[in-house]
Amino acid sequence: MPGIDLHDTCVDFPIFDAKSRSLKKAMLGLTPRRLSPLGKTGGKIGTDQRIPIIEALNGITISLREGDRLGLVGHNGAGKSTLLRVMAGIYEPTRGTARISGSVAPVFDLGVGMDPEISGYENIIIRGLFLGMTRKQMQARVGDIVEFTELGDYLSMPLRTYSTGMRVRLALGVVTCIDPEILLLDEGIGAVDAWFLDKARDRLHDLVRRSGILVFASHSNDLLVEWCSTAIWLEEGRRREQGTARDVIDHYSGRLPAAVGAVTDHPNVRRRSDA
Repeated sequence: MPGIDLHDTCVDFPIFDAKSRSLKKAMLGLTPRRLSPLGKTGGKIGTDQRIPIIEALNGITISLREGDRLGLVGHNGAGKSTLLRVMAGIYEPTRGTARISGSVAPVFDLGVGMDPEISGYENIIIRGLFLGMTRKQMQARVGDIVEFTELGDYLSMPLRTYSTGMRVRLALGVVTCIDPEILLLDEGIGAVDAWFLDKARDRLHDLVRRSGILVFASHSNDLLVEWCSTAIWLEEGRRREQGTARDVIDHYSGRLPAAVGAVTDHPNVRRRSDA
């Protein structure tokens, strides 16, 4: 059964310049000083030689099981993409733990895993393998993808000959045919032509329905409410509020006042406070 368990998870990014990477500095030792995601300085520990560290995530605790649909809201730089990358295994926590059970389909950039020098048909297989599908599974889905994308003979041509819109059609056709245990969607999934997104809406909804667990980061309040039952509001790498998707989004958008650090009781919210 798929599952995501993060406990007091923190992710720090040290910021090195050319001087701090010198052998002399390495031998003398450097002490980090912490910054918030917006660059506020933290306390100094030890020596005067310090490395700035960005605290991208701080003290995040989440437990998700099959059927959970979690939305992530927050301004740019709040930590949404970092949290998704921890769940995908791309980033390791600096402190705390992250345990992921089940196959993960990370959909952060529609173009990731596509090779411009090979044909559209070949890219269908490669992109599907990148998303955790087998070659046999992808070969069985080629006909459906061809029909959906309407790219015709272009699928036999190298991807570098495609326009941006054609690449999006192909990538979206592949993404919406997978069967993920854990689906991680970043807000970039909505950065496509409006007419094609309308055409793909039913396929995207079906993709969400088929996924065991969904974690969706977006600035689209309508999609978050439609696809997610619960949500977390991130601010400067910390959880500000957590509860039902409707309540959190209303608070985030300013329609209703929010209590800082609040956790709303809800059947799908099985998490403790990160405070």
